[in-house]
Amino acid sequence: MRGAAPWLRHVEVIANTASGGVQPDAPAELEKIFSDFEVKARVCAPPPEDLTRYLQEAVDARPDLLVVLAGDGTLRAAAELCGPKGPVIAPLPGGTMNMLPHAVYGRRSWQDALSVALAQGVEMMLGGGEVEGHVFLCAAILGSPALWAPAREAARFRKARLAWLRARIALQRTFSSHLRYTLDDGPRDKAVALSFLCPLISRALDEKTQALEAAILDIQGARDVVSLGFHAMTGDWREAPAVEATAARGARIWAVERIPAIIDGEAVRLTNTAKVAFKPDIVRVLGLPKALREA
Repeated sequence: MRGAAPWLRHVEVIANTASGGVQPDAPAELEKIFSDFEVKARVCAPPPEDLTRYLQEAVDARPDLLVVLAGDGTLRAAAELCGPKGPVIAPLPGGTMNMLPHAVYGRRSWQDALSVALAQGVEMMLGGGEVEGHVFLCAAILGSPALWAPAREAARFRKARLAWLRARIALQRTFSSHLRYTLDDGPRDKAVALSFLCPLISRALDEKTQALEAAILDIQGARDVVSLGFHAMTGDWREAPAVEATAARGARIWAVERIPAIIDGEAVRLTNTAKVAFKPDIVRVLGLPKALREA
């Protein structure tokens, strides 16, 4: 038997077994892990159509800890429901990208992440960003690189023709679509895309920095387009040479058409204007110290 933190008297668990990284036997595994730690937990595996309702009921129960095993979209929804004054959450990796769980626990399986968090986890207040009502705790990408995500997913599942078709659409939009923007009420400029990284995952900012890392992409020629396509397909368009990064607490973006975006791994369509703002306190998580995350 292993004892968890004594403050964990009431634990609610939501497991989305319809998510890509969650197996049908996950609820039984969750119950066993909590039993091993002598923690009483109510484990629910709701059908997809009732997921939001069950999440809301779990938050309303005011647990000491809300454990969510699901994809990025569900984890972001849980964070929005909890807010900075609601239950502490443990966001376990149950999707494909798992941006928030990897940032909080490192690249661990959900079983290992939960066990280590129960044994050595610490409460952390996470800051992040908000864009047009959508909070994000890892990253938001606005502009044509967001259109590369469907191509990358098709390639990951070895659907070569579909990946090529989606990549062609993304490439065409790269030439035809530009954003106008201003950072921190500075001068107006234009770019193909902007991304905003939260301090938790930024390689340029300290975790305690009260700002977002803003990366600006501007295409100057064919070589930049080829570089963008390669880095977007392999997962990090910010590595392309045409990308310039800086710190910012806010931004205003506008375009002729609706702006494609990826917010913590989920594709969304914004209107043709958007405001981005840093928020210092979005949600409390049961996370790991940096040394353990990187172990």
